[in-house]
Amino acid sequence: MRESCARNDLVGTNIAWTVWYLPGVLLAVGFFWSEARVWLWTPALAVAGVACVVNAARCGRLHCYATGPLCLLGAAYVLLAEFHLVPMNPVRFLFVLVGAGTIAHLAEVSLGKYVKKA
Repeated sequence: MRESCARNDLVGTNIAWTVWYLPGVLLAVGFFWSEARVWLWTPALAVAGVACVVNAARCGRLHCYATGPLCLLGAAYVLLAEFHLVPMNPVRFLFVLVGAGTIAHLAEVSLGKYVKKA
């Protein structure tokens, strides 16, 4: 199972640069450029979230089951904050986002990289 999962995992492919690393850069830029934050963070989180959901379905990557919905919720939260429906503290927002993502990645240390699919 591990070999077929690893082969289908998008993390090790060139597309990872576009769907995860570039959004990470956009999150960093948006942190310092508040006027463009919503235009950088919303698509960055949406793309990373969709990529994680696809990767979870495709290969069962454990952290993607958590980070996919987390990023999608983050994108929705940024939009809600733009319309002043929820408060936005960029430092706290990124702390929660990065903290939860780190915990999801660390879970792979003890639980393994891939979820066994039926």
